[in-house]
Amino acid sequence: MNNVSLHTSNMHASLILNSYRRWTGKSLLDGAVEPGTESAILFHAPIVVLTHGTEPDPVLNYGNQSALELWEVNREAFIQTPSRLTAEPMEREQRAAFLKAVSENGYVDNYTGVRISSTGRRFYILQATVWNLIDDHNVVHGQAAAFRQYRYIE
Repeated sequence: MNNVSLHTSNMHASLILNSYRRWTGKSLLDGAVEPGTESAILFHAPIVVLTHGTEPDPVLNYGNQSALELWEVNREAFIQTPSRLTAEPMEREQRAAFLKAVSENGYVDNYTGVRISSTGRRFYILQATVWNLIDDHNVVHGQAAAFRQYRYIE
């Protein structure tokens, strides 16, 4: 990874962490994060974290190692995926209404929903927090989701 992409990754990781703290008043990660290490620590954190941008049909633009493993996909494929495709077709309307509520309220805590991996494996995400990614100038850069618990649907 070159210095430019590493810097961008640390900037995006900082946006994720700072926006979470701004909306919830809590830290997303356990322990302190030294400046310049945000990307590496977030990528290897024992919590699923993913984000999408602000496009009309938002595309995933970040997934940490836990997210990539859960969705059974590599980083390159993940960040080209419209985020609506993380839910089954029958769940997408409910997901869209939920994301609208996040946009209006800043964040929603304790969300549970059904998602689907790239191989078709279905799972519940449990007690997820979803929040708007907002920088220090109040510019919205998309939305993020994080959760520690999930359960496969057999």
